[in-house]
Amino acid sequence: MRRKPGRRVHAVTRVALVTGAARGIGAATVRALIAQGWEVLAVDRAKDDPALPYPLGTESELSTVATHTFVADVRDPGALAAAVAEAESRWGGLDAAIAAAGVIAGGVPTWEVTPEQEQAVLDVNLGGVLNLARVAVPALLRRPEPRSGRFLAVASAAATRGLPMLAAYCAAKAGVTGLVRALAAELGDTGVTANAVSPGSTDTPILAESARLYDLAGPADFAAQQPVRRLLAPAEVADVLAFLAGRGSSGMTGAVVPVDGGMAL
Repeated sequence: MRRKPGRRVHAVTRVALVTGAARGIGAATVRALIAQGWEVLAVDRAKDDPALPYPLGTESELSTVATHTFVADVRDPGALAAAVAEAESRWGGLDAAIAAAGVIAGGVPTWEVTPEQEQAVLDVNLGGVLNLARVAVPALLRRPEPRSGRFLAVASAAATRGLPMLAAYCAAKAGVTGLVRALAAELGDTGVTANAVSPGSTDTPILAESARLYDLAGPADFAAQQPVRRLLAPAEVADVLAFLAGRGSSGMTGAVVPVDGGMAL
């Protein structure tokens, strides 16, 4: 079809909400989306958790990631609902919701992990994804047809590998993969899809804490378990999430994409 002279075709701005956005894979995903022209609401708890023995992302870190930020704990459905409402109010709708918030704890046999630490791992890593789906999927469905909404989550190679002294983390990440598959089936032909990425050893604060829990010299010690013989950069995982958020992934739903340097081989 020939365009009329002088007529301009304007691209519609896509809108995303990303949790766990202060640092790590979440922060890298925010940056990747912004670089591709998305409007992004970067969401994070932005303070430490007394149940966990290592520092979490800060409000200062969050402020360096994006212009538009929102402080919310993924364990609080009301706070996440407010974040979704903020995105819809500011930009008129929501096209992608990306659950990247995560924490880790363990370092001792399962039966010796404190109940507080175990609950934090389950509630953030799995409960936080469920909570985001509860408030974000209805917003994705509020976009008029034909839709191209995306619900995405960060799982882990730990979803399929039994990692000693990290049982709650493994259980939570396995739950994320099951949730994404079920959600994909429920969304069916709505135009909204659900997918996940499954990172291997990635150079993030969670990996640094994992090294401490295993009494290793540092996170670089994990590189040998991946065929690529190096740690992944958060941006490498973020680039896959950005692809999955885009229209080019329209044929994918219920997928768990390994971004693990071959760790799952």
